[in-house]
Amino acid sequence: MAASYEKIWDMPFTCEKPGERRAPHWLGNLLWIVLGFLFKILFRYHVDGRESLRQFKGKGGVLVVSNHTSFLDVVFLYLSARPSQWLRFVGRDTLFDNAGGLVGHILTRVGAFPIKRDSADRTAIKRATRMLKQGEPVAIMPEGTRRGKGSQVPTIHSGAAFIAKMAHVPILPMTVRDAELVKQKGKFFRFPKITVEYGTPFLVSEFDFLPKEDRIDACTWYAMRECFALSKRIPAEEVDMVELFPTSKDYTEVLRGFKAAPYVIDGNKTSHNEEPQTASTPEAKPASEEV
Repeated sequence: MAASYEKIWDMPFTCEKPGERRAPHWLGNLLWIVLGFLFKILFRYHVDGRESLRQFKGKGGVLVVSNHTSFLDVVFLYLSARPSQWLRFVGRDTLFDNAGGLVGHILTRVGAFPIKRDSADRTAIKRATRMLKQGEPVAIMPEGTRRGKGSQVPTIHSGAAFIAKMAHVPILPMTVRDAELVKQKGKFFRFPKITVEYGTPFLVSEFDFLPKEDRIDACTWYAMRECFALSKRIPAEEVDMVELFPTSKDYTEVLRGFKAAPYVIDGNKTSHNEEPQTASTPEAKPASEEV
């Protein structure tokens, strides 16, 4: 990866501080115009629940979490946030070297930055945390790679909740529905109607009633279940997380009956009829206990 990329990775795209230079927008704007036009015609895509993302514009950071079923997920994510917001994507580091570095150049110019897979990449974590603290939205896919790609068993990486906790920002689940139908193994390209849907944001602190060692993992697990509920258009309780993530720890019983309180930008939680914690865990601890 070119050393010059790193300078752009650390530059803000939307939030400028006095004396701080903003990242160049020209290529990102050009791609938004061209791809937005083409994808609107080819896939007739539309966005549901975008107000959940828009409420953070100019007011604070938010960590957008999505399941990953297609190589086009990132494109639709990018288009769904524009023109008024730039999502800063956390992408697999090896992507940035593809096509002789061309892919890395494009990804960098639209706001993405790399993270090393299967490792605690402190540089990427600090970078994402800093972006969130300065009010930029950051997007991450906790599965790490596309579902169904190769023989790799899907797992949930808990870095998403850890980053949100470090930055003190909410998590916003979302999905790109039917993008996996565009190119299936052994079949020609198709052009299904694509729907991008944003869910309801919530705070990591909603899971403070759990033992400390489970809070981050359970929070990420919950976020992914919300993503798949949006994708499958079913209640979250009906998502079979054991089938989706057979080797990851399952929190179905622990979180049975639990619904995280929705987060609104002024920091207050909207009212709901469910208790913000479950009594099904004998090891549950008071919500006031520090993380």
